[in-house]
Amino acid sequence: MAKGGGKGHTPREAPDNLKSTQLLSVIDAISEGPIEGPVKGLHSVLVNQTPVVDRDGNTNIHGVKVVYRVGEQEQTPLEGFESSGAETVLGVQVKYDNPVTRTITAANIDRLRFTFGVQSLVEANSKGDRNPTSVRLQIHLERYGQWVVEKEITITGKTTTQYLASVIVDNLPPRPFGIRMVRVTADSTTDQLQNITVWSSYTEIIDVRQRYPNTAVIGLQVESEQFGSQQVTRNYHFFGRIIQVPSNYDPVSRTYNGIWDGTFKPAYSNNPAWCLWDVLTHHRYGMGQRIGAADVDRWALYAIGQYCDQMVPDGFGGTEPRMTFNAYLAQQRKAWDVLTDFCSAMRCMPVWNGKMLTFVQDRPSDTVWTYTRSNVVMPDEGTPFRYSFSARKDRHNAVEVNWIDPDNGWQTSTELVEDTVAISHYGRNLVKMDAFGCTSRGQAHRAGLWLIKTELLETQTVDFSVGAEGLRHVPGDIIEVCDSDYAGISLGGRILSVDRARRILTLDREITLPSSGTTLISLVDGEGLPVSVDVQSVTDGVQVQVSRIPDGVAEYSVWGLKLPSLRQRLFRCVAVRENDDGTYAITAVQHVPEKESIVDNGASFDPQPGTIHGTVPPAIQHLTTEILAEEGQYQVLARWDTPRVVKGVSFSLRLNVAAEDGSDRLVSSAGTPDTQYRFRGLTPGSYTLSVRAVNSQGQQGDPASTQFSISAPAAPSFIELTPGYFQITATPRQAVYDPTVQYEFWFSDAQIMDIHQVENAARYLGTALYWIAGSVNIRPGRDYYFYIRAVNQVGKSAFVEATGQASNDAAGYLDFFKGKITESHLGKGLLEKVELTEDNASKLQQFSKEWQDANDKWNAMWGVKIEQTKDGKYYVAGLGLSMEDTPDGKISQFLVAADRIAYINPANGNETPGFVMQGDQIIMNEAFLKYLSAPTITSGGNPPAFSLTPDGKLTAKNADISGHINAVSGSFTGEINATSGKFSGVIEAREFVGDICGSKVMQGVSIRATNDERSTSTRYTDSATYQIGKTITVMANCERNGGSGAITVTININGQVKTAEVMPYTAGIPAMYQTVVFSVYTTSPVVDISVSLRVGGQYTTAASVWPLVMVSRSGNNFTN
Repeated sequence: MAKGGGKGHTPREAPDNLKSTQLLSVIDAISEGPIEGPVKGLHSVLVNQTPVVDRDGNTNIHGVKVVYRVGEQEQTPLEGFESSGAETVLGVQVKYDNPVTRTITAANIDRLRFTFGVQSLVEANSKGDRNPTSVRLQIHLERYGQWVVEKEITITGKTTTQYLASVIVDNLPPRPFGIRMVRVTADSTTDQLQNITVWSSYTEIIDVRQRYPNTAVIGLQVESEQFGSQQVTRNYHFFGRIIQVPSNYDPVSRTYNGIWDGTFKPAYSNNPAWCLWDVLTHHRYGMGQRIGAADVDRWALYAIGQYCDQMVPDGFGGTEPRMTFNAYLAQQRKAWDVLTDFCSAMRCMPVWNGKMLTFVQDRPSDTVWTYTRSNVVMPDEGTPFRYSFSARKDRHNAVEVNWIDPDNGWQTSTELVEDTVAISHYGRNLVKMDAFGCTSRGQAHRAGLWLIKTELLETQTVDFSVGAEGLRHVPGDIIEVCDSDYAGISLGGRILSVDRARRILTLDREITLPSSGTTLISLVDGEGLPVSVDVQSVTDGVQVQVSRIPDGVAEYSVWGLKLPSLRQRLFRCVAVRENDDGTYAITAVQHVPEKESIVDNGASFDPQPGTIHGTVPPAIQHLTTEILAEEGQYQVLARWDTPRVVKGVSFSLRLNVAAEDGSDRLVSSAGTPDTQYRFRGLTPGSYTLSVRAVNSQGQQGDPASTQFSISAPAAPSFIELTPGYFQITATPRQAVYDPTVQYEFWFSDAQIMDIHQVENAARYLGTALYWIAGSVNIRPGRDYYFYIRAVNQVGKSAFVEATGQASNDAAGYLDFFKGKITESHLGKGLLEKVELTEDNASKLQQFSKEWQDANDKWNAMWGVKIEQTKDGKYYVAGLGLSMEDTPDGKISQFLVAADRIAYINPANGNETPGFVMQGDQIIMNEAFLKYLSAPTITSGGNPPAFSLTPDGKLTAKNADISGHINAVSGSFTGEINATSGKFSGVIEAREFVGDICGSKVMQGVSIRATNDERSTSTRYTDSATYQIGKTITVMANCERNGGSGAITVTININGQVKTAEVMPYTAGIPAMYQTVVFSVYTTSPVVDISVSLRVGGQYTTAASVWPLVMVSRSGNNFTN
């Protein structure tokens, strides 16, 4: 404000009062009808890529009206869409001195709608105020050569943004006529007045209630203000046309019931075969006016449709139909282009067979005929079968497949499919393709893989000619070519004679059977069909005995051979042409039936060659290495063999060693015609040896590799000890098998505490893969110690200790001694029978002997025995002494042969024996033993008061144990008395004497508000496995800290509820405290507990609660 006085003024902005609202009303033609309809109601209608409602039915876009008709012949008009209009967008500025003129030529329109407005409308005065203003426009129509003012328009108000309005002009003059938008208000020449006028568009309107018969249409109305300046787009997700499908077909389950009679029924389906049938036979939008249903092979489409409906892996762990078709044909195209696009989605091609349009699908099928050199035309140059191959640039190994992705807003996505093996061999060769009608990523991947495998596997084309007699197939059929020149051996010819009784065929040329595998011969039966039978033997090269001779096999008919070592060469005919000389030219491309399993199921095949010429040599097998020491360095002898004998093959070897940085470094490479090779001068390290076969043409077979290490072996991972009678067998085991490793065995009766003293303190047994330590000095029940280490040509590992015992099987030892005794000289002398001349006779014999055997071993024995026979039975009693040399060493024996052995001390008149052995039992009155080993021990009594069985079960009626007890588990049925105890696990009991209690402080909650509620909760789970009674007590400690609202606490224990109003407001007390207690008795193993805090009233109140939960079990100590 200037000095001297005055007053200020703040500029005023008048509010905008001009707002335009436009209602978009549009009718979209969806498809030739009838169609199935929306997939999911309004969720299937998208405005600007946004569904009108979401999946749960919640509205995303308000004010939308949708009406649709599925495209029936007698459908009703769309309600609310009684007129249709064609809008012409102008968007031009209308100036005072430059009216905008357009010409109307449409003859059948009823009205015109003019849409116009201002970019902004505001006027500013000298004080800076922004106020409403106005602008005038006129609409002129040219009637009979004169411009006539049809509408006067004044726009009054204020807006800082674009404002549009519309007027409708009726009573239109004859066509053609002109229309003009005129600005009456002078143009603004200053920034203070903004009133630029625009003519946005005009719409030619036809007033008619149209039904759009046989066209699926949808009408949509929506307020455009929701989208600002965006152009409104519409998208619809609909199930497509209801088409003709086989009468026995369920398109939902994709199943076919029974045999089809050739009739159809209407249904929705996305099976590409029946979508193609609809395109070919429909009279309105398809080819039905040019081709009839009788001109299309419905039976071929039926087989193709079944093939498309088969379920295959989808690549994500599930399955899906092999092929589906979801396409939108929106542009008119050549019929042939549409037909081939449909066929590309089904891996087939259209073929006119002379009678009708049929379809040939690329899938495995039966062979219809076999061609050999004997049933084709032999040209002058002598080469009946002429082959050509695809160029390498046409063998793509990477494909970018474009497909429609539902998860990407139904936009185009790209699936990359690659054959990494082919890329590594030949380099990357990329091609791009469109998967027509594909909305599945799995189907797109299979389409790309099918293209790759077709170009990589089916690389051959064959051309040959046949006479009329040899023309036994049509385009699309699978034929077999048995070309002896290509294979290098005789594979086909003519049959000279047929002996059905002996099942022998006489061929026109010699054949040779392989040493292994099954050989088949292809014959032609009486119906002209190829039949394959087993070849059992060949005599003189041409006399072939087969498993059976099919009916109709005649002399001079064609035969073809199928060898196990050669691939059956199949081709698919693609063209048959008639030559000028009356013969027919055949063109066929290679067919690999395994391609279907490779593409659809991810199978892997190792194809066999089709010829013995240039056969890729087989991979070697049984590759082994042996390490040998050589004056401080090492050599490795490698050996291998091949699965079959191949002439002219040598072998290429590469030896690599692992470097310190983890890479492989080539040590040596070599070639040899032998199946072994020796590498010399190697140093310690980890090596990889690779060997592959190479034929005379330089072709290499697959490599075989093995790894070995030149280093001291690892110690045995564990020692397996097997007990025997006076012996122990030790078998070391390695964590990783190494055929070059053996083991040193050392033995000791006592444990060696310092492992480094093994060689000084233990006895060396020997080196082997296992060792049996056996001697009479190895006693049952005692520990013996083995010390074992692994050795090879490089070094030795550390020792590994193992402890073992001989067998403790007493019965087995008795059988063991039986053999030893009966084989000894003394045993034979005692048990040798003397022939007594009469019954009830006896003989007393004393024997002694001393001799030297052939091995200079001295033996001596003495004995006495009594022999007797009674009732034909032989009895003997005797005793003997001996000293004998045995393989186990010098053995002294004292043997007694008797039914009863006893020791009697008759002193003081005592005739009771102190020891008796009778039968298999020893009986004695008293024994004092230093060591006893017995599987079973039983006390006297009936039942015994004490027993110990071999399974470790101890039974005692009364036990007084003053020492330590160590037990893994157990059970008690009586009472346990103990002064104290420690438990590291879980204690579970049905009842306790004394009380136990557990507690938890729950999460606290606080409120500072009006009319609010919050809660906290927890869950208690009993650790017992059965229901136990318990008391649940909740103590809710509450605090009021300001405010006058009511405070309520609610405690819920497994559905039992207590609600209490706490701490009424008391003026002048800033903080108050109160505890709410609630207890419930329950046997439920799971208890849910919640505490809610609520404040009410109109004033802000602050409150908090901290709950404490206690769970207690009582020992039932209460009396009342």
